Formats: sequence, structure tokens, C-alpha cells
Amino acid sequence: MVSPPVVSIIGAGSWGTTVASLVAANTLTTIWARSAETVREIERAHTNSAYLPGESLHPQLRATTRVDDAVHSADVLVMAIPSSGFRAVLADAAPFVRPMIPVVSLTKGLELGTGSRMTQVVAEVLPGHPAGVLSGPNIAKKVVRGLAAAAVVAMPDQHIAQALQGIFRSRLFRVYTSTDVVGAELGGALKNVVAIAAGMAQGFGAGDNTRATVIARSLAEMSRLGVAMGGRVETFAGLAGMGDLIATCISPHSRNRYVGEQLAGGRRIEDITEQMNMVAEGVKTSSVVAQLADEHDIDMPISREVYRVTHGLQPARTAFRGLLRTLPTTELAAG
Repeated sequence: MVSPPVVSIIGAGSWGTTVASLVAANTLTTIWARSAETVREIERAHTNSAYLPGESLHPQLRATTRVDDAVHSADVLVMAIPSSGFRAVLADAAPFVRPMIPVVSLTKGLELGTGSRMTQVVAEVLPGHPAGVLSGPNIAKKVVRGLAAAAVVAMPDQHIAQALQGIFRSRLFRVYTSTDVVGAELGGALKNVVAIAAGMAQGFGAGDNTRATVIARSLAEMSRLGVAMGGRVETFAGLAGMGDLIATCISPHSRNRYVGEQLAGGRRIEDITEQMNMVAEGVKTSSVVAQLADEHDIDMPISREVYRVTHGLQPARTAFRGLLRTLPTTELAAG
């Protein structure tokens, strides 16, 4: 008889906790959190009120503050750490990780400075481990509540992706497979930048037509950069691309959309992010996207304007008006 796989989730934010609760229904699961208070709450009350207030977690989910305790027996390692701390936390866990086990990233961001995707960071810190992503249109509060949703698990090997499929899925959380790790990973990261632009449109009261235009044109930008970096164009039309983009741009629970709305209201980015208890990845990712667009000679006017606003180079209203003045060419052309 084959023993059920042991899964370790590193990071107890809203999405990490949600995925941990899903996986705990299928197999032995431990979540690592820095906060001893969060660990006690998960173990005793089966809740995480700091990130998922009012939501119940699977009672079999185990929690710990010790990274060695979390990962030493894991058959699958799931990383749910923001991009800014991903490398450091993974390095702390590395000495205790068993050889060759798959590493799945839930992080939808790019590393500041290096421009690396999180699976590239995994390859540097844990060479030899197959690395991939779980990504899709997933608002944590809705998924943990049991509302129907879907995601894609992308791994370099289809057999590994299929093995992981059963770990993550539930009756109402459908999981598809892919081998396009680059495309799925970039879709998750780039859409956060776009959500800030969509939030700005919402904040200015521009209306649904304008917001839909921003989303559609941004998808074209994302696809151009993604393909230039090695992703497949069809991935950007799927769950990890268009699906995630739409959810993040229209949901009132989206952190990145919230940032855009607040910027439209004239607030400073430092004040907005300081009062948030969760990371809005699009803020930092916007500078990496601007860098990657230059490196690959890809025109990304919407993403570039978001970068300029989030880094204090121009006010939100100026950027938004500038986007509307952009001279259109044919629909499938850049710009």
C-alpha cells in the first residue's frame, strides 16, 4: 500500500493558508508560519483570522513555526512567500528538504533586482528539484469558502503535474495541468501590474467600457512579453492568463486593484502599502516588468504607466489620461 504524500506549505498568508486547507483534505499537510500566535490559532481554532477572518480551515491541517519541522519529511514543498522574501525563506528551508522532491510556487511576483521568476530562484537555491507553479483566477476568501474555482498546475514534466493534480484538487476546485511553467508563472505575475491599472480606472469612475479596454489591451501586452520570454501564447488565453487577469481586475477583494483605486484617489503609494497587512505584488513587480520590457524590446505602455505611478514618477491622473491619448494602430499591433 502506497503511503499518502506529505505536503509542506511555507507561508501562512491568505492564499498559502487556503491552499493548505484544500490540500489537508486530501493528504498529510503542514503549514509553516513565522507567527507563533498564527500557528496556535490554526492548530486550536482551525482559523487564521489575520488573513482569512471568519473562515474555517480543515481540522487536519497542522501548523508549526519551525521550518525544519515543516519540511524534513515533505514529499512536496509548496512555497507561498512573497517574492521579496522568497529566496531567503527557501534558503532557510533548503538544508532540510529531501532530495528531488517537487517544489510548487504560489507566488505571483518577480524578484526585484534579478528579474527572476520564482521557479528560477528555486533552481538556484535547490538545484535538481522539479519546480513549477499553481496559478489561476483564485480569490482566497472565495476558494476557502468552498465556492467553485479552477487553477492550473504547471510543471516541466507532465507526469509530475498529473501527480500533483490530485493533491490540490477538490470537488469544487478543479485543477488542470500544463508544462508551460514560464507562461503560467508570468501570467500570474504580470496580471498584478494590470490590476493596478484597472483599479485606477475604477477609482476615476471611468466605467466598464474603459476597464474592459484596459484589461484586453493589457492581455496583449502580457502575451507579447510572455512569448518573448519563452511562454506559450495559448497559456495567456487560459486560467493562468486571462482567467487570473479578469478575476484580479474585477474583484473588490483584489489587493492590487485596491492599490490602483487608492492611487486614483490621490494617496501616496507608501501610505497605501503601509496600512495593508498583505502584499500587493504588482507594486514591486511593475519595476521588474519595465526592465524586462526594455530587455526584450517589447512595447508595454499600460504596464509602464503603472510603474511610473507606483514609483512616484507621475501622478495617477496624468498616467491615465496619457493612456487614453495613445494612438491606436491595428488591434493586433503593439500599443
